[in-house]
Amino acid sequence: MIRYDEAIVRLLACASRLPAESCAPAAASGRVLAGDAISPIALPSFDHAAMDGYALAAPEPLEPGSEHLVHGSQAAGDDARSGGSGAWEIMTGARLPDGLDAVVAVERTELLDAAADGRPLRIRLLDALSEGQNVRHAGVDIARGAVALPAGTRIGPAQLMLLAGAGVREVSVVRRPRVVVIGTGKELVTDPAQPLAGSQIYSSNAPYLAAALALAGAEVVMCEVVDDTTDTYVDALRRAQAAGVDLVVSTGAVSMGRYDFVPEALRRLGADVLFHKVAMRPGKPLLAATLRDGPLVMALPGTPMAVAAGLRFFVAPVLRAMLGLAPEALLHAVLDTAQQPKAGLRHFLRANFHLDADGRLHAQVMPQQQPFRIAPFAAADGWVILDEEAGDCAPGRVVQVASLDPQTGLAIGPAPDISGGMR
Repeated sequence: MIRYDEAIVRLLACASRLPAESCAPAAASGRVLAGDAISPIALPSFDHAAMDGYALAAPEPLEPGSEHLVHGSQAAGDDARSGGSGAWEIMTGARLPDGLDAVVAVERTELLDAAADGRPLRIRLLDALSEGQNVRHAGVDIARGAVALPAGTRIGPAQLMLLAGAGVREVSVVRRPRVVVIGTGKELVTDPAQPLAGSQIYSSNAPYLAAALALAGAEVVMCEVVDDTTDTYVDALRRAQAAGVDLVVSTGAVSMGRYDFVPEALRRLGADVLFHKVAMRPGKPLLAATLRDGPLVMALPGTPMAVAAGLRFFVAPVLRAMLGLAPEALLHAVLDTAQQPKAGLRHFLRANFHLDADGRLHAQVMPQQQPFRIAPFAAADGWVILDEEAGDCAPGRVVQVASLDPQTGLAIGPAPDISGGMR
């Protein structure tokens, strides 16, 4: 049995960044940039008005009360025009006529004369106007040829807005990790429309893993459930090898019982076992191995919270490394509930979070921590992590915390009720 920190080091030594591929920005949502995205244009690409008003030339400040003839009107999308020496009516986002360098808001002018159709002909300024006032200059957001987004950026809606605005046609992204999920157990029923018989249960681990892996940026190639025999598990691993996947995540049959056949199956395939059993709770029997010329195998115990902890604190760091993402930043919160963790084990505890009146993050460990319980997990905001030497933890201690899922932010709920019960 090894410590968590040592296990992660061994895992990440086997998880290098995957190759790059190209795609259009519209197809890059959720992907990670393999190289810098360069802006082909300046953004904005021309000087334009920040508000509705009048554009003028103000190399020297224009005085309040000065009067100006209006020579034309410029709307968003109009071609460049010569501004001359007078004023131009201008709309928000419209390109400044050549030679004009300032915009006065329409409400800070007085209309002195207008045509029959309402077009302004002459205005008076109510305030002084200086060069550059109310103008958005070309390139102030991004210069042409500058890095719009650096390598290692995960593309979300905000990043897509930037790439689209800059007219980027193609980006280099890291190939998605290709993953196979294997559930084990003759008692598992995968079709919820099928009534349960005898000691059967519905399969929950495999659907959870498939969904969580997809959210974490992986491509789930196969998701299947096999029975409690070495042969069927070996066959599933061989199918994964044939599919050319990068990672296999399996659940169950990994402990020391007579039906825990995963270690034997891996030995039969000549796998190199990185570790088997980690000093942690839940999920101690976790096993990691590499197949010859094949994928990394993460064999998680079958209990639901062992699967959740294994995904969050072992599989997720591996996926980040394969995608070229930096390690997660450490987050901390004030512990509200006393804990007496077992010495020598790293504990991963489901918790709810809230902010106090001073804006400090607080963590309330949920009372139902048994690893078979799924309902508290579905009601949790995230995880509290107590390391192997944590000792007795009194309320008020600052502890490490993590989001519930690998790619979601830290959820923050309302303050707990005075009874301290689960929300």
